[in-house]
Amino acid sequence: MPTVLITGSSRGIGAAAARRFAAAGFDLLLLARDGQALAEQAAELAALGQRVEVEPIDLGQPERVAAGLADLCSRGLEPDVVINNAGMACTGALTTMALAQWQQLLQLNLTAVFQVCQCLVPRLRARGGGLIINVSSHAAHQAFRDWGAYCVSKAALASLSRCLAVEEREHGIRVSTLTLGAVNTPLWDSETVHSSFDRHAMLDSERAADALLYLAQQPATQVVDDLTLMPAAGAL
Repeated sequence: MPTVLITGSSRGIGAAAARRFAAAGFDLLLLARDGQALAEQAAELAALGQRVEVEPIDLGQPERVAAGLADLCSRGLEPDVVINNAGMACTGALTTMALAQWQQLLQLNLTAVFQVCQCLVPRLRARGGGLIINVSSHAAHQAFRDWGAYCVSKAALASLSRCLAVEEREHGIRVSTLTLGAVNTPLWDSETVHSSFDRHAMLDSERAADALLYLAQQPATQVVDDLTLMPAAGAL
């Protein structure tokens, strides 16, 4: 029975992915900040017949990441697929953005992914390989006014993914990036995001989850380096 680990699993794309992977026969290692939401999610998904283990971890607190992941993986499940989905967005001009906000965004969108990979790559190596999927954005390749910090974080994530793929190929670890246009998720309700985009024209979380499952179901002999999924309406 394959196992998937999903960060930011309690809502949006992460929650949709957890449902998709459970329905496809994966056991689940789930983490998010909200412990109550995780407990409710675990009860819902366990009804599908899969094993579900959860751990409340705030990836915005770097000192807690390694211990939380070690605890989550100590319960008898080892990940075959790791999905780095958790992240945040904030809008505002680069020249006026508070340093603390910049650092928080970089921690969640980039450094936490680095930490998760550092913790889990040895486990994947021990199992003879595996797959890491990093959820990115088309903002990695474009510049958008007042989205500079987000663009920078996702561009760096794309580079991190490529570098990790080169380093870990000899160990049987594949790395894919799911590059998404705007997706209608709770991210747009965040206090740090100010936007007037038409959310009805955005991608749906369920379609993003379908794309993640597609990447995860590729045979070990091949890898999709990057899969880009955009709204038909364009970049909005």
